[in-house]
Amino acid sequence: MKAELLDRDRSVVVVIDIQERLFPHVHEHERMLARVDMILSAATLMRIPVVLTEQYPRGLGSTIEEIRRSIPGIQPLTKMDFSCVPAPGFEEKLSSLNRDQVLLTGIETHVCVAQTALDLASTGRNVAVVADATSSRRPLDAQVALQRMDRSGLTVTTAEAVVFEWLRTAGTEEFKALQPKLKAL
Repeated sequence: MKAELLDRDRSVVVVIDIQERLFPHVHEHERMLARVDMILSAATLMRIPVVLTEQYPRGLGSTIEEIRRSIPGIQPLTKMDFSCVPAPGFEEKLSSLNRDQVLLTGIETHVCVAQTALDLASTGRNVAVVADATSSRRPLDAQVALQRMDRSGLTVTTAEAVVFEWLRTAGTEEFKALQPKLKAL
């Protein structure tokens, strides 16, 4: 991603595979969930589109209830590939949104998130990985994956940084609405 601020009018959020049978086993899963929730709250308030995926739901379960409550009405795209890019309907969905900044959240950082990020970058999209809104079972796996993505020229950022870039200024009704969640991070 070229060096530029994230823009709410150009962004789409992808929530990758935060599912019932895997989520409890990832490192600091509650911390990660709080950051994903912050991103989804801001996205909803600012009308930023969200895409949801599930990896082999028969084996890993459905998206966790906390995420489903945050984005009601959004149906997950199911996949077997670790990367979201080959998933039926994924590319079509992104293209239909006409947004060139793709923000990635979810699990696991070193598998589905990293493969999706690298695949999206190879298609010419601007990719930002929200580091604290991703996780893996083992911290070292996540750390190495984030370093690899950073070295590959992708933007690696944090949930709070994303929200402040989308907001651009204090004192707005949106800022006031999000302030309690920002303070709680």
